[in-house]
Amino acid sequence: MKLDEASLREAALRHLSRFSATEAGLRRVLGNRIRRWARAAEQAGQDPEAIRTESRAAEARAATIAARLVQAGAVDDAAFAVARARRLRGAGRSSAAALAHLAAKGVSAETARAALAHEEVPDELTAALLLCRRRRIGPFTAAEPAPETRRKWQGILGRGGFGGGVARQALGMERAEAEAHLIAARGP
Repeated sequence: MKLDEASLREAALRHLSRFSATEAGLRRVLGNRIRRWARAAEQAGQDPEAIRTESRAAEARAATIAARLVQAGAVDDAAFAVARARRLRGAGRSSAAALAHLAAKGVSAETARAALAHEEVPDELTAALLLCRRRRIGPFTAAEPAPETRRKWQGILGRGGFGGGVARQALGMERAEAEAHLIAARGP
């Protein structure tokens, strides 16, 4: 396995052909490749100082490659954040959970907040209702719940990152109202 610029660029393009990625995520993938090379070189008995020197040089090349791919438009953190936020919120994840996920993927806090504010991304109440529908709780259950069951449902939404006000609003809706809200949020 080589670590020249061409092989690192090829690895980056191969990764991007299969996965959507942020600049930080792409640098992480290339860094993993460099670390695998270093372990293999160490096991092959190469000079440890030469391995460290080549690894540092390869890390610099990887950062340059990632920056060039951003400039070329192949890597777009904002587009990644909007698409991922739409998917997360559509799956019933709260703003807090989506922000944490995007931060783990290397998206800046400012870009993540802008993505959550994008018109294609469901709002907090819609995400809470989607979680209720998926878990068959609140308006999406058949019977009126006992107080203990209602507290459990609030706990589910709370652990999902939803605030108390949003949780009470989602759990307090009638089924028809909740379904109408979800249909309206889906758009034309």
